[in-house]
Amino acid sequence: MRENGRVTSATRQPGTPAAATPPRLIATDLDGTLLRDDKSVSPRTVAALAAAEDAGIEVFFVTGRPARWMGVVSDHVHGHGLAICGNGAAVVDLHGGPGAHRFVKVRELARANALDSVCLLREAAPGTVFAIEQTYGFHQEPDYPQLHMEIPDNLLPAEQLLAPDGPETGQPVLKILAYHPDLDPDAFLTLARIAIGDRATVTRSSPSALLELSGPDVSKASTLALCCAERGISHEEVVAFGDMPNDLEMLTWAGRSYAMGNAHPDVLAAASGRTVANNEDGVAVVIEQLLAERF
Repeated sequence: MRENGRVTSATRQPGTPAAATPPRLIATDLDGTLLRDDKSVSPRTVAALAAAEDAGIEVFFVTGRPARWMGVVSDHVHGHGLAICGNGAAVVDLHGGPGAHRFVKVRELARANALDSVCLLREAAPGTVFAIEQTYGFHQEPDYPQLHMEIPDNLLPAEQLLAPDGPETGQPVLKILAYHPDLDPDAFLTLARIAIGDRATVTRSSPSALLELSGPDVSKASTLALCCAERGISHEEVVAFGDMPNDLEMLTWAGRSYAMGNAHPDVLAAASGRTVANNEDGVAVVIEQLLAERF
């Protein structure tokens, strides 16, 4: 999905006018975007993020990752310390470091909606298996593959995990993960959106047939918009970066947006600009250009 040819410079797509509004906030996805494939943050990228913050431009990490996976960038959150996790399901203060994060905002998926979505998708795509992300817990069905290299808190059918008397009922559900071993990822996404309707937001960020279900109207874009409104920042003042379908709403909402050279075809088509691939520090390339234009 990410083999779409090299892009050798951070340029806007033909016919797209250059944005005149100076940026006040940079919103960047992590995996496949800011992070290299080995999950590292390159020295060049670290320097670019710091330079942006020094210039008064806030940097927000906006990711599908849960809060507990944010240690890879927790040293680079600078002043505000905030990140948007779970595709918009949570705003997290990372100042405490790994394991000591604080949830600032939670946009949960109601258990009734989650249970309906599981039942509808299981019927529409037999063989689908599920996992459940909560604020401080991860649970999965016995047949859900070991995709995340972690030990689940509970191994039960999703219907039991989401039941009113199920485990951890006091914790909000942030996201449902749905995996199918055989379906094409994009076909699975289309099928799920039709089956589930408006009960949940359905997207994907993995090259495999792994879908992510959040609350209705919860997305990276909608939560980023809330955070920007709190700061008096308009969408025209936001520059966004991404590579996969879960970034699409954010990229089309932001005043300027850049698809990575390794991005999904839908992302390449939707973003107003392109940069080089994540392994070539595409986010840093653009930040450096933005700062050069500004000063």
